[in-house]
Amino acid sequence: MSTSKVASMHDAVADLVRNGDTVAIEGFTHLIGFSAGHEIIRQRKRDLVLARMTPDVIYDQMIAGGVARKLIFSWLGNPGVGGLNAIRRRIEPASLAPGQVPLEIEEYSHFGMVSRYTAGAAGLPFMPLRSYFETDLPKANPLIRPIRSPFSDETIYAVPPLNPDVTIIHAQRADASGNTQVWGLLGCQKEAAFAAERVIVVVEELVDEAVIRADPNRTIVPGLIVDAVVVDPYGAHPSYVQGAYDRDNRFYLDWDPISRDEAVLQQWLRDWVYDVPDRAAYVEKLGAERLATLKPGSAPSGSVDYGEYL
Repeated sequence: MSTSKVASMHDAVADLVRNGDTVAIEGFTHLIGFSAGHEIIRQRKRDLVLARMTPDVIYDQMIAGGVARKLIFSWLGNPGVGGLNAIRRRIEPASLAPGQVPLEIEEYSHFGMVSRYTAGAAGLPFMPLRSYFETDLPKANPLIRPIRSPFSDETIYAVPPLNPDVTIIHAQRADASGNTQVWGLLGCQKEAAFAAERVIVVVEELVDEAVIRADPNRTIVPGLIVDAVVVDPYGAHPSYVQGAYDRDNRFYLDWDPISRDEAVLQQWLRDWVYDVPDRAAYVEKLGAERLATLKPGSAPSGSVDYGEYL
């Protein structure tokens, strides 16, 4: 009989995210783990190395919450709006508060980050890629290194593996054992999960194992690598979950003026993170009227017959 891995967000983060860890919260514009990030802030984790292919508003919030000493990333910004002001204040020397330590940064291309996770998942010492020849990233990041092909005189670049201590992903559904299914836009959740020592899966819905078995091709992460399953509806807000709720564009627009003023940002963290015990309370605070504007239309997928072996 399978063992249940279902846990509260509080307990999953308390047990599996430790000070000093490298933490990856992955999801490419879709399925971004805001509720997990907020719990990390709420528990005042410290000295984390945050890895993410597209650190957007959630990492701006986490860095404003003081959880991180380093950021490993590719593209960085508030999608469709502009920059990330909390991160900017931790990077630019003129913006640092007296005595504040600058945020360490380690930058790659999108493909470089995917390649790092893939190497980590496969247990490889590096991953070669035909990239970076017309950029200055190798000058900015000494971990992007030229290597000679063992089969020709060609020189390409290589990046080291990335093995997070903890990877956190959001998904539509999982069973109690952690078999996790996703549909819609994918990022590198699978690679980041397989590369990690510990994995937390946050889902909109917990389903029976029979539901997972009936549609196995949607399973991107098997339960055998999952340490905790957290059921947290609307846990990806303000990003979106295909079929459940749309992207809250208003939030991303509002975040820019909030994040430009450090005092206003810290008040936002008090109102929406520190003084809110969990995601259910956050959703209640957001309000039914706001949630109603995010309800998507219906677009059912076709069904297939997998066939039954007798």
